[in-house]
Amino acid sequence: MRRAAHLRLSSSASRGPRSNLRPLLGIPQRPSEHQQQLESRQPQRQHRQSLAAQARTMSEMPASHGHSAACCNIPPIVSKGYQAKGTYEEVGGYKTYVTGPADATKAIVVIYDIFGYFDQTIQGADILAYSDDHQKYKVFMPDWFKGKPCPIEYYPPDTPEKQKALGEFFGNFPPPKVAGYVPEYVDALKAHSPSVSKLAILGYCWGGKVVALTVKAPTNAFSAAASAHPAMVDPSDAEGLTIPFALLASGDEPVEDVKKFEEKLEVPHHVETFADQIHGWMAARADLENDRVKAEYERGYKTLLQFFGKNL
Repeated sequence: MRRAAHLRLSSSASRGPRSNLRPLLGIPQRPSEHQQQLESRQPQRQHRQSLAAQARTMSEMPASHGHSAACCNIPPIVSKGYQAKGTYEEVGGYKTYVTGPADATKAIVVIYDIFGYFDQTIQGADILAYSDDHQKYKVFMPDWFKGKPCPIEYYPPDTPEKQKALGEFFGNFPPPKVAGYVPEYVDALKAHSPSVSKLAILGYCWGGKVVALTVKAPTNAFSAAASAHPAMVDPSDAEGLTIPFALLASGDEPVEDVKKFEEKLEVPHHVETFADQIHGWMAARADLENDRVKAEYERGYKTLLQFFGKNL
């Protein structure tokens, strides 16, 4: 397993070179140069501190949006050196991390972030598979990148060479293209595990966009969907959804886009912002040696289990 990716864009990276990669990375678009000159860093820090205080208060409150009391028994989060509970199998021509009880009748397909199989993401899959006290899930995480995820060396994208390489990576794996592979993968999953009768889907970051496109397609086979710190949040993706949907945003997702996304949902849903967490805190970028991140990582998975428990 690869080590944690504690990735923050440096100040030089966030100022240039210019590119259109920011939405793909789940980073809000920057304002114009004139607006940047007018902005002060101090108000931004104060706003961030305010959001963090709100998040700490939220973490002490019971879940909202009709969620039931604790449904799950999440084991202690492993900060470093996690030992996976599942195995790697071939499903539909894709190497797939498979975890969960063999007799489970419900399954969750997990679409990882651009960094592929990281300990934090694998641990999250195991949490989903084994922590619900009332129902069993089998979890499938296919390797869409065929063993070639985004290299960690591309971060931070602070040189033209890194920007170019990162752009080429996204060009090879645009979300609409990958979303088009999902229906055939679902068919293979059902052949692999005939006991599975109901499906949910979860995506992180880039995978969140794949999920949004997948469940809107006429070929959708999922009964519930969720995204954690999704990249490219687009309120129009919420229009016409016909299945329950959860969106867990970090403090880095565009606030207005998340708000408008929720406003357009006409299905049972749970939308929540973990305001003091970075984009990626439930997957590869989770710094689980940080007590606050570890607590919100656990709360995020508990929220997902409650959502799937009610809607799948």
